[in-house]
Parts: sequence; C-alpha cells; structure tokens
Amino acid sequence: MRVSDFHYDLPPESIAQEPLPDRANSRLLHVDRKTKTWHDRTFRDLPNLLRPTDLLVLNNTRVFPARLYGHRSGQRAHPLSPHNPAAHDFLRGQVEVLLTHQTAEYEWECLVCPGRKISVGEKLFFGTPPELEAEVTARGAYGERRIRFRPVEDFFARVERLGHIPLPPYIDREDRPADRDRYQTIYAKSRGSVAAPTAGLHFTPEILENIRTRKIEITEITLHVGLGTFQPVRVENVEDHKLHRESYEISPAAAQAINKAKSEGRRVVAVGTTTVRTLEFAAQQAKSSRAANQSDASQIHPGHGEADIFIYPGYKFQAVEALLTNFHLPESTLLMLVSALAGTDLVLSAYRHAVSANYRFYSYGDCMFID
Repeated sequence: MRVSDFHYDLPPESIAQEPLPDRANSRLLHVDRKTKTWHDRTFRDLPNLLRPTDLLVLNNTRVFPARLYGHRSGQRAHPLSPHNPAAHDFLRGQVEVLLTHQTAEYEWECLVCPGRKISVGEKLFFGTPPELEAEVTARGAYGERRIRFRPVEDFFARVERLGHIPLPPYIDREDRPADRDRYQTIYAKSRGSVAAPTAGLHFTPEILENIRTRKIEITEITLHVGLGTFQPVRVENVEDHKLHRESYEISPAAAQAINKAKSEGRRVVAVGTTTVRTLEFAAQQAKSSRAANQSDASQIHPGHGEADIFIYPGYKFQAVEALLTNFHLPESTLLMLVSALAGTDLVLSAYRHAVSANYRFYSYGDCMFID
C-alpha cells in the first residue's frame, strides 16, 4: 500500500489558524458508511446523531507547555570555522526542545532544533538565569534526542512557567496565553500530552449535558499524545512505517463500561483517533491474553502501558464502531486510521467535498462524524 494513496489537495487558506470563539460553532461533516454518503451539519447536531444506547469514550489527557526555548553550552557541538566571527555565538545560540515522551522522572525523549549541531553530552539551559538544565544522553534520527534534566524541586511548575503550548507547525503563528485554555479540551485532567486530542476541542459543558440528558453513557480513558501522533511518514510503503510509543491508562470504571457495552451489543463511539488507538491497542492485548488462555481474557483490562498500534486499511476493528474526528493532513497516519474505519475512497471523497465546501481543517478546524 502506497503512502501516496492517501494524498489530497488542500489550499493553505483552508488551514484554521485560530479557534472559533464558540467551540460548538464548528461545522460537522456526517459520513454514513452504510449509504456511502455525507451530510453537512454543525457540531451542535452531534447529540442527536448519537444513539441512546451508545457509549461515548473521551480522552481526558491534558496538554502541557512542552516546547522549551533555551541555549546550549556549545561544549559538544560540531566546531565551526574559526574565521567565522559569528561562530562563538552560534555554538551557544538558541535551541528549541519539544518534550515528547517521559521515560523516567527527569528523562525525556524530545525533538531538538537545530538538531544536526547538537551531540550527545551537550548541555542545554532554559530560563534567565537558568531554571532548568539538561544533558543530551542519546541521539536519534530527524532531530530526536533523549535528554536528562538536572533534578530540581517543582520540575513541572518550572516547565509550566518557562514552556510554550506546542501548537502544530501548520499553525503559522506563535502561541498565545489564550492557547493554554483553547488548545485544551474542557474535560482535560491528566497532564502529559504535547498535542491536543483535537476532536474533543468542540465540546462545551452544554453539549455534554445535552448528551447526558439523552441518557447516553460517557466514559474517559487517557492517552498522552506524543511523537507518534504527528510524526511524518518518511517511507513509500505504508507497511514500512513504525509508530512511536505513547503512554495510556484505562481505569477500572472505563474498562467495565466498555466491556459492558460490547457484551450488550451497544456501539462504542470514540472521540478522536487517540481514543481509537487506545481502545484498539487494549483490545489487541486482550486478544493476545485470550490466545494464552488467561482468565477473563476476552475483556479489555484496566491498567496502563505504552501503545504503538498503527492502524491502516485492512485492519479489523475490535472495539470502536463510530468516530468523531477532525480533518487530518494528507498522507498522515491519522488519515490512514480514518480510512481504515470508513474506506479510503469514501474518506477522500468526503475530504474533497469538505475542501470545496470551505470547511476549516486541522487542529483548530471543523470535524467529521463517521457513523
């Protein structure tokens, strides 16, 4: 399967640069898989599109200001020409670090820019005077690094103070204080994401109350969005791509609600591709346990771990039957996931309609409900 099979043309002006003042004013493209048709609606129609027996599953992860700007010591950087008068300043110049995955108390996987000049052993400093200090301990491809922070009191309080909300690169502006609230779902609880689960950005307290009034059950899981969500696909064949690991947690209450819905033949509706990946990874784990003849292995188990499931057409869904999602980048793993659920031809046709109908795309844009 070719990555290019998931291409579509999108004019730059279709990419939303700002959120709407009212979250629920977003447009919603309702895609019906049975009839292979779609209808233009608004997000406020969602409660009426859900069935009374549905289980709606939200991802309650919370975005933290994971983008840090600092400077490097230059002690392990590649030397520049001594004849260049700017060399000294360059070696100690600004560095941008995006924390993507915490591996230990003070250790993180991250993206570093500029990456090529920063080697293992380099020291990085954040704040004036420095409030955080880190050392590069391992080097990966495409600017990926592993760093270890010097232990300090109130580490996350310092990150909150120094860091910036990591808006995606297609939002062509600096983050603002308002993004700390707006690039966050209203039900965000568990800190750990470097990107918002954007399908949830449309919900308001009134919409959630409307859903509950219709006796539709809601439960929450957690998947901390990391590099795996927005990592570009750099291979030609889809099957050759590998996703990074992302931390997840399913509470006993959530597992019980999901297992009960499945046993009763009720539909599990995922809010966002992050929720899909969590539930399908957990379902795969349960399937593996069942193969090993473990007790109650047919059930999704509560617990936590790291998910690296890559879903693309041909995948057989085991947990999720409907999906609310934003529009995704061409040739991205998220577009492949959506295509696996609804079919590539139907999804790309719906996307072409959304482009022609002037839908707003990506994180701060409109959404799609796949029924």
